[in-house]
Amino acid sequence: MKPAKNRRVFVVGYDAATCLGKDFAATWQGAVAGRAGFRRLTRCATSSRADVVGEIPDWDPTDLPFVDRKEASLWDAAYVFLTMEVCRRALAHAGLEMTAETGPRTGCLIGSALNGTDAFRVAMDNYVNRGPFKVSPYLLPNVCANLPAGKAGMLLGFTGPIFSPQGACASANHAIAIGARMIRDGDCDFVLAGGVETCLIPEIIQGFANMLATIKVGPKDRAHTDPAHASRPFSLDRKGFVLAEGAGVLVLAAEEMTLAHGLAPKAEIAGIGWNSDAHHFTRPNMETVTRAMQDAIEDAEINASDIGAINAHGTSTPKGDATEADCLRNIFGNKVGKIPISANKSQVGHSLGASAATEAALAIEAMRQGIVLPTVNHIPDPEFSDLDVVPNQTRRHPHEFVLSNSFGFGGTNCCIVFKGV
Repeated sequence: MKPAKNRRVFVVGYDAATCLGKDFAATWQGAVAGRAGFRRLTRCATSSRADVVGEIPDWDPTDLPFVDRKEASLWDAAYVFLTMEVCRRALAHAGLEMTAETGPRTGCLIGSALNGTDAFRVAMDNYVNRGPFKVSPYLLPNVCANLPAGKAGMLLGFTGPIFSPQGACASANHAIAIGARMIRDGDCDFVLAGGVETCLIPEIIQGFANMLATIKVGPKDRAHTDPAHASRPFSLDRKGFVLAEGAGVLVLAAEEMTLAHGLAPKAEIAGIGWNSDAHHFTRPNMETVTRAMQDAIEDAEINASDIGAINAHGTSTPKGDATEADCLRNIFGNKVGKIPISANKSQVGHSLGASAATEAALAIEAMRQGIVLPTVNHIPDPEFSDLDVVPNQTRRHPHEFVLSNSFGFGGTNCCIVFKGV
């Protein structure tokens, strides 16, 4: 094998679709304004009380120029078209054109936790109610995790490696980390890295509710009259996360390629820390989570004191938030209160495999703007009185390094340090 090139890797573009907006510009505007994008479920019918969710507003894939009637009927897993469009917009934001030179050197890594479960649901309904020959021959491609990246390549013209890192709710950070390593080592010059999730179907909603992961909004809950209050990480009355659909994609590039193609770096991928818990399928292991953060900081060749902001995993679950806070205390000691901690899921919910990419884009843009985004819906909890969770309002805060955390079911951890440029 050829030796690694040890190239520096930069983020040169990004886009996202969240419940705050169907593109990154709208999402960013809502995030800075301190809004949350939650509402009562409209994608399907459910009897679950976990019916406050994050839906992408005004999202209709049939409006896209590359989706005709035939395409819409064949590709009934919603994550396919969503990935294609967000990849297209991310490349446009980067200003990177796919050509005979760049296309073969561009890979695409799009993680997802649940893949095409919506397409499987349609197929199962057809099988039971209409017979076996009514199952779509496109079912298997629709549930193959690599297909969204593959369809994006067909649309946009890149032919580098494509696959889907499967790290549950840390999938998108795994995609960014692997993509960075591929560029560093010389396998690619560019990588579209991120995640996608279209998870708002009755069985998934009910499954999360039954495992007590998502918030059930009762008549006395403050989100009953205003669903925007449902997600409240590090808050006294946190009760579980808000399930959300979404997608986020970062465009990564080797340093010399940014110069050769006139691309403007937004941030550098400075450090990566990843491991697994070997502990429990949902409950985090404080020792390994702490080590993942520490490894990311050490990989960046900086000290913990250099971290200027933290983008927390912050799901709004009682145990998850408390464990992450303890891990941060382990890393930063008595200085933890001087580092702003933003929990974007308070605004965009938990989009599972897509969440880390959306949060990375928000963290990078905040660093570029010299601000930190708020953790909204916050009611102080004495358990976190030593932490600065940027309660409820965006704040001016110039910083050079941000630590972005992501953890998933099965005990998978991936933390990334981004450096401002």
